[in-house]
Amino acid sequence: MAERVRMAVRPLVEYVFRSGSLDGEFRSAASLAEGTRAHQAIQKEYGEADRSEVYVSGEFERGELVFEIDGRCDGVRTGEDGSVAIEEIKSTAGDVALIDEESYPVHWAQAYCYACLYAREHGLDRVRIQLTYVQVESGQQKRFLREATAAELESFVADVLDRYAPWALLTIRRRKLRDESIAALPFPYREYRKGQRKLAGAVYRSIEAGTGLFARAPTGIGKTMSTVFPSVKAMGQGHLQQIFYLTAKSTTRASAEDAFSRLRAEGLRLQAVTITAKEKICFRDQVDCRAQACEFADGYYDRINGALLDLLSSEDTVDRGAIEKYARKHRVCPFEMSLDAAYAADAVICDYNYVFDPRVSLKRMLAEKKSQTVLLVDEAHNLPDRAREMYSAELDKRRFLQLEREFKAGNPALRDAAKAVNRLFIGLRKRGNGRSYSFKDKPEELLLAAETFASEAEKALASRQGAPSGDDLLLETYFAASAFVRIGKLYDERYAVLVDCSGHEVRAKLLCLDPSEPLRQTGKGFKSRVFFSATLSPLGFYMDVLGAKEDDYSVSIPSPFDPGQWDVSVRPLSTRYADRERSVGPIARLLGELLARRRGRYLFFFPSYAFMNDVYAAFAAGYDGKFPTLLQEAGMSEPEREAFLARFSEDAEETLAGFAVLGGAFSEGVDLVGDRLTGVVVVGVGLPQLGPERELIREYYEAATGRGFEYAYVIPGMNKVLQAGGRLIRSETDSGTLVLVDDRYLQPAYRRLLPEEWRV
Repeated sequence: MAERVRMAVRPLVEYVFRSGSLDGEFRSAASLAEGTRAHQAIQKEYGEADRSEVYVSGEFERGELVFEIDGRCDGVRTGEDGSVAIEEIKSTAGDVALIDEESYPVHWAQAYCYACLYAREHGLDRVRIQLTYVQVESGQQKRFLREATAAELESFVADVLDRYAPWALLTIRRRKLRDESIAALPFPYREYRKGQRKLAGAVYRSIEAGTGLFARAPTGIGKTMSTVFPSVKAMGQGHLQQIFYLTAKSTTRASAEDAFSRLRAEGLRLQAVTITAKEKICFRDQVDCRAQACEFADGYYDRINGALLDLLSSEDTVDRGAIEKYARKHRVCPFEMSLDAAYAADAVICDYNYVFDPRVSLKRMLAEKKSQTVLLVDEAHNLPDRAREMYSAELDKRRFLQLEREFKAGNPALRDAAKAVNRLFIGLRKRGNGRSYSFKDKPEELLLAAETFASEAEKALASRQGAPSGDDLLLETYFAASAFVRIGKLYDERYAVLVDCSGHEVRAKLLCLDPSEPLRQTGKGFKSRVFFSATLSPLGFYMDVLGAKEDDYSVSIPSPFDPGQWDVSVRPLSTRYADRERSVGPIARLLGELLARRRGRYLFFFPSYAFMNDVYAAFAAGYDGKFPTLLQEAGMSEPEREAFLARFSEDAEETLAGFAVLGGAFSEGVDLVGDRLTGVVVVGVGLPQLGPERELIREYYEAATGRGFEYAYVIPGMNKVLQAGGRLIRSETDSGTLVLVDDRYLQPAYRRLLPEEWRV
């Protein structure tokens, strides 16, 4: 029995006809809305006999495959002699004069496929095919016309399908293997941990029902497997086509990779692709994605189809190592290869930004696949602040003044556009009398000027393709202006404008105060969204700021550990900023006494580097090398962080004290099981630093909920405390000492946010 393959014309021809090099210097950012307007402008010119947006479809047998292809052609134009022309309209931000008939074979391929389908449906022997290019800003058009017989069109489509068939066969074969393996897949452990079955069941039901889930899933229940395993089972039942496991840090990414690895050891045949940041996976010393600068970018699209076939027919675990291996073998960019592999994978492990950030998200994901995709958002307590940055944008005056001078003679239109933005910045500085300030009204003039600048910059960049970029101020400013305009379209009552004045420098930031609505909109269309964390507490707060929908629900899993595993105490010293100088000595003595009382390995967490360094200096002076110490430094590399943690060895006999910061690399996603960690001391309640942005957030939530200080400071701060303290007990056999240093831990507002087992 023939296998059926259904797909749209556009992705079919884009796969078969993609060729050439990566363009790392500049890509047009003309919006979908602009392209739509350009299409509509042409379609308005149609006569009574012409039709627009015509749906066409058809079946083609090719060997053991039956292809069902469909699509919507932009226009069907009928001549006075009854002849029919299939029109394909393409918008461009560049100069249409530079486009010739052979510039884009993929566009002809798309039009030929539509023409073939239309000719079939209407019994035509001959069809004209017209490509129309339109410049989005000026409306200037350029047309190319060809004619083909129905037989020629049939032959063309047959060739396209034959070239696509190896990929289709690979996809079908792998999907069969996947589904058969899922049907026989057991839970990878002898039994469920306490609370694990409850969470796994909630995840499966949310996917089955197509709703969202917010889960407080404490350390120790195996939350990664509790979300991955039911998602895989749901895929086997036809509820999903793809799983996205989203993380904030590389440590939690490794946990997801391990979960899929354990399932593969039980027989699972599922491909999971890990996306590593471009800066980390690039083969060059410095990232430069221009074809003339990088052999892996040059001719990338000529080689990528073969590379993907090789990779995905050979590997189930498509992690960084696998990507690098096959990228070197086929001489393709490893980062772009990981993105292309992700579209075909069953599961994708990546950072939050690939889904939620409007500037870097995976925009090529097909809509029909999105509706069959679950988002598993790990350590979701990190997402509110990350989302605020994703949905914020900033411009600074300095760049525009420099560009105004640089293009004074060579490009008057670009110079005037930069000058207009610079002039508005001068007005912003005068409005605040040289001081920083904020306001709530949407900055319409600045957004319009930034949009005009982006348009002129786009033209300038498009006209100098292939020129050396280096530290290109124009390119950087273009991207900044485009992001500013894009975020400006989201601007509503959940935003404020923060104007930062420092001397002659002026910066304007569109600050997202409440990311709930853009997160809600971004999550639309996915089959399900599962937000989970050991510290997703209080749940009501996180459901609010993460954009829960009306039919979303929550689940709270109790800790699987015995309260007796913790030896908790509170030391009511003030760590408020005004009292820190007086508290340095007492805290240093407290730490020394703790180490003298019980040998072992300890982590001491502080609210800032400055406070940590002061206590560290006092501790070193008082104990003069008696206890070996480690000190976290800002900007530590991955090897340095690994070396820090490696000192926490179960076999070590020495007493060790590691000094670290709350919210840093060592306070989340770190598993020091057994005797690797004896005790944790958390100094302070983790409140975010007071500043203009945090104060605007407080004011917003005070007006919206009456709980501004709690939303902006207390809950985010205490979440850092819960994460740091959570490093201590990681398994049923762990035990240790937890010391909370601050008098506020005895106050109801803070105490109620502590887990039951920490309340003394």
